[in-house]
Amino acid sequence: MSGTDDLIRQYEARLAAFEERLQKIETTGGSATAALSQQRRSGPRGTGLRLGVDVGGTFTDLLLLDEKNGRTFTAKVPSTPADSSIGVLNGIEKICKTAGISTTDITEVLHGTTVATNTVLTNSGALVGLVTSKGYRDTLQIARSFVPGGLGGWVIWNKTEPLAPLELTIEANERMDAQGNVLVPLDEAQIRKDLKTLLKSGIEALTIALFNGYTNDAHERRIAEIAQEIAPNIPVSTSAAVMPEMYEYERTETTVVNSYVRPVVEKYVDNLQAELRKRMGSDVLLQILRSDGGLSSAQAAMEHPVNLLMSGPAGGVSGALWIAKQADFQNLLTFDMGGTSTDVALIQNGVARTRRETRVGDVTVRAPSIDVRTVGAGGGSISYVPELTKALRVGPQSAGADPGPAAYNKGGEEPTVTDANVVLGYLPSGAKLGGDMEISHPKAEAAVKKIADAIGTSLEDAAEGIIRIVNENMCGALRLVSVEQGYDPRDFALIGFGGAGPLHANALSRLVGSWPTIIPPGPGVLCAYGDATTRLRNEATQTYVTPVSNTSDAEISRMLKELEESAGQDLAAEGVSAHEQDVFYQIDIRYKGQGMKLTVDVSPKDFARDGLAGVASSFDAEHEQLFTFALDAEHELVGLRAVVQGAEKNFINTEGAKAGKDASGARVMATKMYADAGWHDAYIYDRSKLKPGNEVQGPAVVTEMDSTSVILPDHVGEIDDVGNILIWPTSHNRNR
Repeated sequence: MSGTDDLIRQYEARLAAFEERLQKIETTGGSATAALSQQRRSGPRGTGLRLGVDVGGTFTDLLLLDEKNGRTFTAKVPSTPADSSIGVLNGIEKICKTAGISTTDITEVLHGTTVATNTVLTNSGALVGLVTSKGYRDTLQIARSFVPGGLGGWVIWNKTEPLAPLELTIEANERMDAQGNVLVPLDEAQIRKDLKTLLKSGIEALTIALFNGYTNDAHERRIAEIAQEIAPNIPVSTSAAVMPEMYEYERTETTVVNSYVRPVVEKYVDNLQAELRKRMGSDVLLQILRSDGGLSSAQAAMEHPVNLLMSGPAGGVSGALWIAKQADFQNLLTFDMGGTSTDVALIQNGVARTRRETRVGDVTVRAPSIDVRTVGAGGGSISYVPELTKALRVGPQSAGADPGPAAYNKGGEEPTVTDANVVLGYLPSGAKLGGDMEISHPKAEAAVKKIADAIGTSLEDAAEGIIRIVNENMCGALRLVSVEQGYDPRDFALIGFGGAGPLHANALSRLVGSWPTIIPPGPGVLCAYGDATTRLRNEATQTYVTPVSNTSDAEISRMLKELEESAGQDLAAEGVSAHEQDVFYQIDIRYKGQGMKLTVDVSPKDFARDGLAGVASSFDAEHEQLFTFALDAEHELVGLRAVVQGAEKNFINTEGAKAGKDASGARVMATKMYADAGWHDAYIYDRSKLKPGNEVQGPAVVTEMDSTSVILPDHVGEIDDVGNILIWPTSHNRNR
């Protein structure tokens, strides 16, 4: 068949998927879906302009990709914590002005958001009502009887109240067995009466989580129908739709959290989508980054916001994956340091480690997420000296975006990590954050002097003490994702990004032995890169508890194919035809009688070749890596899952011309840098003038619009073919 014929077939397949989506939309109706229907009819404008937007605690980062011409544009604006959409819209205006384009030229907006996360952390979600099976009203109160903090934890632990209060929990007289058979029919008259009372109590969202509802959700769906008849404006979440897996407490908690954040996320996404359409045209496509690093349609994000709890940190890891692919690095430790916190993760063989649980504050939900660990250490972290101990401390309190560090000249007076970087010469006064925010060296010195006076040392030593403490805090997080997971950090490169990451990345590599230190192009907006280059993702899951010896490869293959078809249909409804979809399987497995389980990823091709024996072997290897042993025991399946992804959103940067090692053409000026208890002569470099092949000898400071990178004494930064700065110790043999 000719290439033209193949293209025609692909076009017809995609058109058929669009038509199927339109039919669904026209059936369901609604303002949001009607607008999407119009968007699908008119189709994309074809300008090739794609916008990634990441909202952080201090800054909102934007990246505009011009696929047609191979160009990128970046912007950084202060976040607006009261309403993060204001910062997003401010950033869009700024980046369009920088690129010299109209907002209507943008066809796609891909957004990593912390709205769901902040809703949980600030306890500002909806008032949630809960429907359980008769006898299970106390599910959330009993939980797992786990008290954090060791043997004496119960002495000081204050248990947080469930997000669905006991007084707003009602019981349905019904029962399913473990096979999904009806044991007790639903008493519709009684549940209707109880729902009327509950829905009039002022609740803002409703959760329905029935015992064994994951095996047969007929009763959950019927109760949802009755609730919608009584109060059509109250959002209803059913456990089988949100998390169709066993474990009653986890399923209930996850669905309650979905309800808790749903009204807030719905309002945010709906308002942002409406504003984008007003400014960019009715056919602009908004997609939201999920916790697992995939994209979700705006509609799916509003219906299942529990999948967005780690949306913000996932953007950085997705961006690091993109950089790793460009630069041919397979194993990375990611280090994302912003103004408020630092997120770290591990990438092995080009794949980020994921987990089936997501924890935010005191809430743990059973939703897939990239395994990101967070510490309260950022550029805005406040340093202080307690009166009792007189020992220097840093964080987790943060100056945030308002007023920010003293150096920002916005009214902040407390000494922060950013102020210490300014005093040490790592962040030159001439650097302008976001391209237009000036830095005040005198105010940074005045702030850090408080610490110097409190501990009786010089200004420089106080500043270096702040930096060393915050570096150790972040080093501890890196050990959590590497050493404590059975990985040697010396086998990984470390990629530093975020607004403050490149300032500290070289020092972190020195602490953990991870080389090279990679500073990607546009490190301050790498999360936005991740948002703009990731792809749509969906999954279908099924609980299936049985010993491996009691089933067969053929039976499991059949079940996985059914799950694949189910997940693929949802993506097809979003316009991703079957030939554009990639799939891999996840199998939850454990030793028989074991309480915990591990998840094994396997491709359809590998499962067809190795079957369950290969899965069991992979489980044994993972178990040995994590816990140092594997058992000669029978294996038991717990759950099956098919993960389907859309086509990659590729973007290839145009590579710069190769140059020699001499980087003097990029020098801006001479400067001084304080490191290892002494001042050093150094140079400031303009990153935009560095060419592939250049080498920057440390100590040096490399400035760009969105971040500033530090190369320490006795280190050298090489510019690779795609513009990354690769920092090595001068004594290193530089073998990857």
